[in-house]
Amino acid sequence: MRIAVLGAGAWGTALAIAFAKRHEVVLWARKSDHVEAMAAQRENTRYLKDCPFPDGLMLRADYAAAVADAQLLVIAAPLSGLRDSLVQLRDTGLKTPFLWVCKGLEANTGLLPHQVVAQVLGDQVTCGVLTGPSFAQELAQGLPTVVTLASSDENFALATAKQIHGGRLRVYATDDVIGAEVGGAVKNVMAIATGISDGMKLGANCRAALLTRGLAEITRLGVALGGKAETFTGLSGMGDLFLTCTGDLSRNRRVGLLLATGMAIPEIKTQLGHVAEGVPAAREVARRADELGVYMPITQVVCAIVEGRMTAEHGLQFIMSSEAGAEVD
Repeated sequence: MRIAVLGAGAWGTALAIAFAKRHEVVLWARKSDHVEAMAAQRENTRYLKDCPFPDGLMLRADYAAAVADAQLLVIAAPLSGLRDSLVQLRDTGLKTPFLWVCKGLEANTGLLPHQVVAQVLGDQVTCGVLTGPSFAQELAQGLPTVVTLASSDENFALATAKQIHGGRLRVYATDDVIGAEVGGAVKNVMAIATGISDGMKLGANCRAALLTRGLAEITRLGVALGGKAETFTGLSGMGDLFLTCTGDLSRNRRVGLLLATGMAIPEIKTQLGHVAEGVPAAREVARRADELGVYMPITQVVCAIVEGRMTAEHGLQFIMSSEAGAEVD
């Protein structure tokens, strides 16, 4: 299968490395100097060090050449760049099936990625999302990774999952795009919460409670938006939540750890060199939950802490002082 991975950040590079072991793969990057450096080093030292490229992995800075003969496109831009990437694809006139791998809700619009796709390309395109518990570095190093491919076209999901599945990358298929995307978006908010908890040294009991109640919040919002409840006990729900909230490679968890010290988001961005996806997602998730009347107290507290309206200590007090009720609420 000929695959073009569009975007040479950490995750795009990791997918290109994994796919290139069994497929004909082109990795495209926007900047020619980045492509030249990767070609010379046979490695993406800018975003994914110590993960050498397979011999067959091809590199391109020419977008038209990269997508021309591909049978599958993988848009590996962050959510903030998804809309522009879709416009670029639309302008080629190609109807090649594609996947996206970003997670979150679009800033200001609150749209899930599949809704952005529908706005730009319409709802008759063959496409889906690849998501689930996965750190780029571990995938690129060949460690076992299991993800979900979600598409409203169930036949496409199943067929494509079978094609890209192999080696130490296992791929399951589902037709619940909403559920898969909500799980991927909101788990980043919960990872900030667990990072704050761990940074405050609140213990394993508190972390377990946050994971459990966080999953309840994710499920409530996902079902309200049209997702299937069972999706949230799978890879794109519980699996992604547990990985992001407990793994040392989690950027969102690191944000929480630093927030627990009293550091503000601008300082965190300076220290980490970026702001993780959960920071903008917290605001959009909280807004959507409010619009739908969905009870999400952990999300509301994370949003307030991220925006500087509440300290981590006050957030803990708010959560612990809330009225007790039935666990299913």
